[in-house]
Amino acid sequence: IVSIDELFAVDAQAREQGMDHQTRHCLRQERAAPLLPGIKAQVEAAACQALPGTKFSRACNYTLNLWPRLLYFLEYPELELSTNLAENSMRPIALGRKNWIHLGSQQAAPKVAAILSIMETCRRLDIPVREYLASVLPQLADLSIQQLDTVTPSAWFATRH
Repeated sequence: IVSIDELFAVDAQAREQGMDHQTRHCLRQERAAPLLPGIKAQVEAAACQALPGTKFSRACNYTLNLWPRLLYFLEYPELELSTNLAENSMRPIALGRKNWIHLGSQQAAPKVAAILSIMETCRRLDIPVREYLASVLPQLADLSIQQLDTVTPSAWFATRH
C-alpha cells in the first residue's frame, strides 16, 4: 500500500503544480515507472502466499491478469490513476436507474445517455446548463453532422472565454 501511495503522490504533485500532459508524462516516467516492478513483485509474492480460491487470491490474480492495462497510465498522461472522478459522476445515474427503467423505449436510452453526458460535461466545465442549451439548441437544425463538434460544451465554452 505504501508503494501505491507513492504512485498517487506522483500524480498529486503533478496536479498541485498544474502540470500539462507532457510534463506529467515526464514526471511519471521519472518517478512512477521505477515503482511498478516492486509493486508487481509484491503482488506476485502475495499471490503465492494466498490460499487458493480466497478473495485475496482472486484479487491478486485479477491484478496480475490486468497488469499490462494498469501500465497504460505511463503511455497516456491524460489518464488518471484513480477512477473516482468517473465513478462519482456516474453515481447519480446509478441511483436513478430504477426510476429510469421505463424510459419509453430501447431507442430512448442512448438519447438520454447523450443528454446526461452533455450535462455532466457542462457541470465539470462550470457551464450553466440552461445557458448552454439556450444557445446551442436553436442552432442544431441548421448544422451538419460535421459541424457538431463546434457546439460541444468545451467548444462552446472556448468561444465564450
